[in-house]
Amino acid sequence: MLSGWLASDQPAAQALHKAAASVLGREMNLSWAATGAVAALPAGTVLREQVFRLSVRGGDPEEAACRTCAGQIPAHPAMRCWLCGSWFGVPVVIELLAAAVTGLLFARFGTEPAAAAFAYLGLVAVALTEIDLAVQRLPDRLTLTTYPALVVLLGLAAVFEGNGTALIRAILGSLVLGTGYMLLGLASAGQLGGGDIKLAGLVGLSLGWLGWQPLIAGASLGFVLAAIAGLALLATRRASLRARISFGPYILAGALLAVLASG
Repeated sequence: MLSGWLASDQPAAQALHKAAASVLGREMNLSWAATGAVAALPAGTVLREQVFRLSVRGGDPEEAACRTCAGQIPAHPAMRCWLCGSWFGVPVVIELLAAAVTGLLFARFGTEPAAAAFAYLGLVAVALTEIDLAVQRLPDRLTLTTYPALVVLLGLAAVFEGNGTALIRAILGSLVLGTGYMLLGLASAGQLGGGDIKLAGLVGLSLGWLGWQPLIAGASLGFVLAAIAGLALLATRRASLRARISFGPYILAGALLAVLASG
């Protein structure tokens, strides 16, 4: 009797188990998303000062003083000028963006060892996006210094996971995408800048870790998003055919979509 009842109810038990696992998975994802978002808020405050300092045209010295009262920017992270109280940049936006991006990445990776590498890149991506939109520049201080940090974090993830193949593929992905963008830059007569090429190598490093399919998808999405934005700007007469757009945000947005879709 008992064995017959268990056998007859086995499909129901399996369905119940799957439903419970699904609910638990969603709860865990929400929990990790909230954890990442909260952790990123102070990181966004640290980024705010760097974004303000580096939001200058190429070749110009870094911003050293408040644009309202000329008071010196403090050496420690700050949201406002200590002298006049003016915000360094748009109030709260960078903190909210950092929280949103990091929350999404934590929800995607959870307890995976690679979560730290992608969260780090996500925070840098927020800063680069704000700077590129403001002054069409992707400063070396952020792009080049992120390379060793990302290699170390992915290397540690490879050790913990025992997945040296993913690390090798990540490095190859960086070389492939960086070289591809360099060739495009040479062929486009300066439409792609050196900052875009360096950023492409970073994106290739992260997407290559996930696989060749996410790498191709992320690279393609960057161009698709840029094309859509360009057409919208032309349609609203906010740009001409010869105008240069900030391409970095679209590279990063495409990469983020590919990362989230790969989970």
